[in-house]
Amino acid sequence: MELNKWYEKAMSPDEYIEAMEKHKANLLHIYDHFNLPDDQSFFEDVKVKDLRVLVLTEDWCGDAMLNIPILLRMSEAANMNVRVLLRDQNLDLMDQYLTNGKSRSIPIFIFIDKEGNEVTKWGPRAEKIQQFVDDSRKELPSQDAEDYKEKFNEMLLFMTKSFRDNTDFWDEVYANIKQTVINGVKG
Repeated sequence: MELNKWYEKAMSPDEYIEAMEKHKANLLHIYDHFNLPDDQSFFEDVKVKDLRVLVLTEDWCGDAMLNIPILLRMSEAANMNVRVLLRDQNLDLMDQYLTNGKSRSIPIFIFIDKEGNEVTKWGPRAEKIQQFVDDSRKELPSQDAEDYKEKFNEMLLFMTKSFRDNTDFWDEVYANIKQTVINGVKG
C-alpha cells in the first residue's frame, strides 16, 4: 500500500491521545511544557515543502511518550499534518521500517510530501537518548538472575521519569528530528 493510503487510514493525534491508557499523562506533560526554540526560518522552509508525517507507535512505548509531543509541537509550527497508526495493527507498514533490519522499534516518523513520497524518516530514538538507554541497560543483571525482572522494571520507571522530566532530552530529540528533516528536504 502506498504511503498516502496509509496516511488516509491513520487517526489524528487527538484520537490517538484520547485513546491512550499508559503514558497519556506523561506525553501531555511533555507537550504542555516543551518550548520550541526560535527556529522560524526552519519552520518556514518546512512549510514550503508541504510535508505531512505518518507516525507508527503504541501507547505503552516510553520512547513514543518522549518523542511524539516534540514532533507535535514542531508540526504545529511548520504546518505539518500528523497522522498516527498503531504499530501492532499495521505490521505490513512497520515491517518496511525495521530498526537495524530486524526490530519493530517505535516510534517511527515518516515524513511524506503531498504526492505521498517519503522525504525522510526518523526514529525510534535520538543518538544521545540511545546512549542513555544503552548505559541504563548495562546496569542490569543477567536475564537469568533472580532479581532481573525487578531491576528491569526499576530501570523502566527510571527511564520513564527521565524522559518525562529531563528537558535536555526534549531538546536533544527536537534537534535530532530537525536535523533529519533538514537532511531529507535537502536530499
